[in-house]
Amino acid sequence: MNIDKSKKRIAKKVKMGFKGYPQVSFSYFGETTEIATEVVVTFILEEGAEPQEQRFSAKNDVREDEIIQSALVKIMERTEAKTILEVEGVTLKGE
Repeated sequence: MNIDKSKKRIAKKVKMGFKGYPQVSFSYFGETTEIATEVVVTFILEEGAEPQEQRFSAKNDVREDEIIQSALVKIMERTEAKTILEVEGVTLKGE
């Protein structure tokens, strides 16, 4: 899937806000706040359920990686997530 299409689909779902469970959230991490080299995907099936995590990393910015962004869209689709959350910005690794 095209990188721009992937990013738009994720952004559209994020803008919808909380719609219930299942819920997927994306958190970006990096050595600097400019480049995210890792994304952590957290899946919560229902309220109070134990969160499940999956990590993707790259040498370059994962937000601009077509394969990783396509994988995030696939995760949204396959989990049938009603809510998509995205942590703003890039958190420094180790914080």
